[in-house]
Amino acid sequence: MSINEYDRRQIAGKDQPRISRRALLQRSACGFGMLGLAGMLHAENPLAVRQPHFTPRAKRVIFLFMHGGPSHIDTFDPKPKLVADSGKPLPFKRPLTFAEGQVGALMKSPWGFKNYGQSGLPVSDLFPHVGSIVDDICVVRSMVGDSVDHGGALLQLHTGHMALTRPSMGSWVIYGLGSENQDLPGFITIKPTLAHGGAKNWSSAFLPGVYQGTAIGNSGLKVEDIQGEPIAYLKNKGLSTDQQRFELDMIQKLNRRHMETRRYDPDLEARIEAFELAFRMQTEAPEAFEVEKESEATKKLYGLDNPTTRDFGWQCLLARRLAERGVRFIQCSHSYKWDQHSELYKRHTSNAAEVDQPIAGLVKDLKSRGMLDDTLVIWGTEFGRTPVVQGSDGRDHNPYGYSIWMAGGGVKRGFAYGATDEYGYYAVEDRMHVHDLHATLLYLMEDHERLTYFYGGRNFRLTDVHGVVAKKILS
Repeated sequence: MSINEYDRRQIAGKDQPRISRRALLQRSACGFGMLGLAGMLHAENPLAVRQPHFTPRAKRVIFLFMHGGPSHIDTFDPKPKLVADSGKPLPFKRPLTFAEGQVGALMKSPWGFKNYGQSGLPVSDLFPHVGSIVDDICVVRSMVGDSVDHGGALLQLHTGHMALTRPSMGSWVIYGLGSENQDLPGFITIKPTLAHGGAKNWSSAFLPGVYQGTAIGNSGLKVEDIQGEPIAYLKNKGLSTDQQRFELDMIQKLNRRHMETRRYDPDLEARIEAFELAFRMQTEAPEAFEVEKESEATKKLYGLDNPTTRDFGWQCLLARRLAERGVRFIQCSHSYKWDQHSELYKRHTSNAAEVDQPIAGLVKDLKSRGMLDDTLVIWGTEFGRTPVVQGSDGRDHNPYGYSIWMAGGGVKRGFAYGATDEYGYYAVEDRMHVHDLHATLLYLMEDHERLTYFYGGRNFRLTDVHGVVAKKILS
């Protein structure tokens, strides 16, 4: 009997079994798929710790992100020639800028610089506390990016691409190395900005959703708003653990059934993983977030006793607590405050006062606990500022040469790498493009050229076809 004849007989009401052959095949095919999915999910833990291709120098990363673009020539890259020629016109052709019609003459830094430590590295008067740890940091004065606007620059810094959605550097690190704590996310971003790309800056994109970043609050919230409930879906609503597990199982059953009709939907997959992680975190996360249980001396070291430094100090201290609990990649964000197109002196002064002590406290604390050697701390931003004035007292965006610094994790200490020209406009020595920064970061943990993911018909990596490791900075 053919299938068509069988179906016709079913329509006529003859031989009325409970399910047709066609329906049986259709439903069992879906069931076989779910069995296969369940097998894969249980066969391999995607967050299990994986061995890199060589012995890593760094096990984890803490990224201190200064959103907006601190001025390199007013912080870590002094320019005597700029001081001497202040008020004169720029003596060479100016590249593309963000505010084309508001460019004036050269403007010297309103801050002085001092040489600190045995290394004698110069640091602006904006950052005296960072000056006290200068022998532990490596200043890179030759960073280069490709975008003069914040949106493109943030995406390139975080994901390697200015426009397209790509996995973030934190996601690549977790994909390559896994997580040392299965009850906490491997990648956490604390108080991230929701502007200039927002969640794309900590997205796993086409990598599996389990590698996405977990946001703790956002830049619009106060610390007090976050401490009670750091992640919204952790709240247990008064249910017992067994009741919550039953509720989550029912939700996930529906989610996975829905995913069968929406294959290759990274957002849905990420939501499924987020629910599972949130459940596991209920036992581990509360203790990790109990920053107030630290000693008074530790809290004072980070500036938690001062309203000016409390916010970023809380972020940095939480970052240390997460790092010692096995979180692989942690980002702390100083919200969108550094974009000084005007009022450079006033606003850079207040911004630096909020972060200077907490940053130095973090490095000192990691060092005292023996964690700095295998923790890579990066202080960075999306671009620098121009040596020419904008308006009466501001500076425009400058991606052509700017500064970041690193500490610990296998980089040289008390060391300056690269240089900009005598006015601080262009990187002219040992240029480090954003791709090179990513390559160097991954090289300290894994081989960036071998850390790939096949998608859309080809292999992708964080550095794509770019990236040169800056081996001169390696210790």
